[in-house]
Amino acid sequence: MRTFEQSEMLKRLPEQFFAKLAKKAQRLEEQGYDIINLGQGNPDLPTPEHIVKDLQIAAEDPVNHKYSPFQGFEYLKGAVAEFYEREYDVSINPDEEVAILFGAKAGLVELSQCLLNKGDVALLPDPGYPDYLSGIAMAEAESTFMPLLKENDFLPDYDAVPTDVLEKAKVMFLNYPNNPTAGTASKQFFDETIERAKSHHFCVVHDFAYGSLGFDGKKPQSYLQSAGAKDVGVEIYTLSKTYNMAGWRIAFAVGNSSVIESLNLIQDHLHVSLFGAIQHAAAHALTGDQSAVQQLLDIYEKRRNCFIAALHQIGWKVDAPNGTFFAWLKVPKGYTSEQFADLLLEKANVLVAPGNGFGTTGEGYVRAGLLDSEENLEEAARRIGKLGIW
Repeated sequence: MRTFEQSEMLKRLPEQFFAKLAKKAQRLEEQGYDIINLGQGNPDLPTPEHIVKDLQIAAEDPVNHKYSPFQGFEYLKGAVAEFYEREYDVSINPDEEVAILFGAKAGLVELSQCLLNKGDVALLPDPGYPDYLSGIAMAEAESTFMPLLKENDFLPDYDAVPTDVLEKAKVMFLNYPNNPTAGTASKQFFDETIERAKSHHFCVVHDFAYGSLGFDGKKPQSYLQSAGAKDVGVEIYTLSKTYNMAGWRIAFAVGNSSVIESLNLIQDHLHVSLFGAIQHAAAHALTGDQSAVQQLLDIYEKRRNCFIAALHQIGWKVDAPNGTFFAWLKVPKGYTSEQFADLLLEKANVLVAPGNGFGTTGEGYVRAGLLDSEENLEEAARRIGKLGIW
């Protein structure tokens, strides 16, 4: 059989970090080992029942058996606007300031293709979500990284970014609550970000994937709650974390109308339309009973508390996360991130993600997901404790 060479664009794409991680665990599971997988970010609980029932009813409606509007049903865009008004006191024009996305990851990759040309510069958090790099590679653009350090509460220090780099930048990606560091951002931080964007003429892309997951009674701040946010940027929100709808692949972008127009244009060519029943269920999720959202947050906070307490009991003194469903854990002295992650997998049968997989500044950390029962999280800590490192 003849082999056809891949395009140069495909060759530019970074290695899929999470696929590599999954293969490591799969290899040991196939050998019969009982692996506690804390390495990936796939929610472990089901979608709330009332959302599933809405999908079932909508799937029987013949109107959803046809092609849906290219850019999404108006009722879903209206639901997005209602959601932002209720949750953040932010007014959204559903006709011009909402783009329906085929999952947040797709939107984040498409934004680079919409806004960047060959040789343009994008500012990225380091450590950060690896798939930001995919769209940048497709656009043949360049990345400049902003270190997220514990001493700065895992926020970028804009004064440390050279002025000429800020002048060249066309896009800045941010993500709070943050994956992987679990850091959170304040209104003051977003105010400063907007000032920098206005003075240096770049677009802010705020990945708000964990917008519902703030602990200790502190609700995460939306970028759009800061004055002038829509002038210089957009926010991407996914239903995957808030409503446990990861497999449904539905999200949206809100904000600057010119960026929304570009997203809609590229998606007209890539996707055409999203199944109407999923759109109907998404609208129901955004505007219906929200009690399941609080219940889910309570579950993650309890998991956080029991996991961090169990790690402290074995002598691993780590910080509790402020948000997300991840814990960002400093590795013991004498280990690299990858060495320690390999040790936990091979000797304790606990899978975590090495921090250097999220960027060079992630070296010295591992990321653990709170995506298992309290019992399994405590068991993971016990297994790690038996290694006798502390």
